[in-house]
Amino acid sequence: MPAVRDHTEYVYQVAHRSSAAASSPVAASWRRCMTLHGLAPEDRRTPVRLSDSEFRLARQRSAELIAEAGGELDRLFATVGKAGCCLLLTDDKGVALERRGAVGDDADFRDVGLWSGTIWSEASVGTNGIGTAIADERAVIIQRDQHFLSSNIGLSCTTAPIRDHLGRLAAAIDISTCRDDASEITVSLLSQAVRDAAARIEAGLFRRAFAGSRIVLVPIDRAGPALLAVDRDDLVKGATRAARQWLGLDDKRIASGIPASDLLKEDPSGDGSELPDAERAALRRVLSRANGNVSMAAELLGISRATLYRKMKRLSVN
Repeated sequence: MPAVRDHTEYVYQVAHRSSAAASSPVAASWRRCMTLHGLAPEDRRTPVRLSDSEFRLARQRSAELIAEAGGELDRLFATVGKAGCCLLLTDDKGVALERRGAVGDDADFRDVGLWSGTIWSEASVGTNGIGTAIADERAVIIQRDQHFLSSNIGLSCTTAPIRDHLGRLAAAIDISTCRDDASEITVSLLSQAVRDAAARIEAGLFRRAFAGSRIVLVPIDRAGPALLAVDRDDLVKGATRAARQWLGLDDKRIASGIPASDLLKEDPSGDGSELPDAERAALRRVLSRANGNVSMAAELLGISRATLYRKMKRLSVN
């Protein structure tokens, strides 16, 4: 472990170099800690801890997240818990909502603040896995002397953000260890495990939000679950962040009712047993492509406006 004084001097040197801050995410975080949050690397501080009532409110606000993530936290801890690791699930402010840790390691983790109810934002404790992953909105590894505060250089952390059904940052999941022998390879393996867990929790939250919709997997090789929620008429009702980025979707485009088959370049077909539903779906797709212009939709279908209006009334299409 580097000496506290050496670490402090190094942080000051690197953070004051504008070129280093621009090229290194860690250096950029160190600079934020000093200029934005007014922290000093030699500060002896542990994370702020919420009162019992504040903690209850934080958990209430994230009730669905906690319910969805509980099983995943248990499975992940069963894999890494015996290696001296602690797991935290936080909200988007860095508040530790759920924790998993071995009883034998509790004293070490409590001393450094890796405990339920603590706030691991950058503003609270400087550069760290949770706070920096939330600030940068990406998965990070913050190993030992990459932490901003000298008091945290005994930690190695790997964290992945979790997004809600609208693609917004909602939470983070973290694996931390105090072990001196945590190698870069070990932490890299833990990083993959935590990113996989975050993706499964994110997918679960998305399915919860669109429980009445058909969930379609977008076939792309991309970090994070690429999922679409599609209604019975093939119109997209929601999309995960990965799907939004890949397909160029935003809230406005989703609200317009774009057909999933247009996005995925498919030709949807049924088995003939649900003809009214199929006709309604086809009609809504044409209206969507015409941006709701009935005259244009009628022209695309090769029928008169009056006929189209009759079809819309019969099929209850507004």
